[in-house]
Amino acid sequence: MTVTITAFERSPDRGRGLARDMPVRWALEEVGQPYDVRLVSFPAMKQPSHLALQPFGQIPTYEEGDLVLFESGAIILHLAVNHPGLLPDDAHARARAVAWMFAAASTLEPPILEREGAILTDYDKGWHEERLPILKDRIRGRLGPLSRALGSADWLDGAFSAGDLMMITVLRRLKGSSLLEEYRNLPAYVARGEERPAFKRAFDAQLAVFLASANG
Repeated sequence: MTVTITAFERSPDRGRGLARDMPVRWALEEVGQPYDVRLVSFPAMKQPSHLALQPFGQIPTYEEGDLVLFESGAIILHLAVNHPGLLPDDAHARARAVAWMFAAASTLEPPILEREGAILTDYDKGWHEERLPILKDRIRGRLGPLSRALGSADWLDGAFSAGDLMMITVLRRLKGSSLLEEYRNLPAYVARGEERPAFKRAFDAQLAVFLASANG
C-alpha cells in the first residue's frame, strides 16, 4: 500500500531540511518504506480538502489506505511501531525511546522555536535585544541536561532510535548559532545523524523540491 505525505510546494526553509516533512521523510527512509509526496502551496493548505487531513492547515500529512495522520511526531511513532528499525525490541528500551521522542517535541523544541520566532518577527521591537539572552538561557537549560544524558555515547539509549531521529531534527534548528557549540558532544551527535544514509536520502529529496521551485 503506497504511502503519501504532503510537503511544501515552496518551502520557507530554503532547502535546509528544516521543514516538518523532513523527519517524516527520514523515518520513512530508515524503515525502507517507499512513499509518494504531494506538494501543496500555502493557499492550498487552507482549503477544505487539506484541512480534512490536517485540521490546522499545516504539513506534513500521512495517508496510507484509509489511515490519515497529521503531526510529524505521531507519524514517526506510527512508522516506528509498525516497521522494524526505529524502536528497540526490548519493551523497556522501546518505552525509553518513546520518552526521548516526547522530550524532543515537548521539552527541547519549544524554547528553540521561541528564539527563532523572536529573531524573525520581533527584531524591530525595543525589547528585542534584552529578550534574546533570556531565550538563550532557556535553551541552555535544556541543552545542558541533554548533553549530560548523552555523555560519550553515540545515541541517547543504545542503538539509534526514533528518539534520536526527533532529537537531532530539533537540534539542527540551532546549527549556525553558538548555542550548540557550547556542548562538545551535541554537534558531533547531530553530525552522526546527518551522516546516516537514510538522512542523506531524505535531505536530498527535500532539497530537490526546493531547487525545482526556485528554478521554476
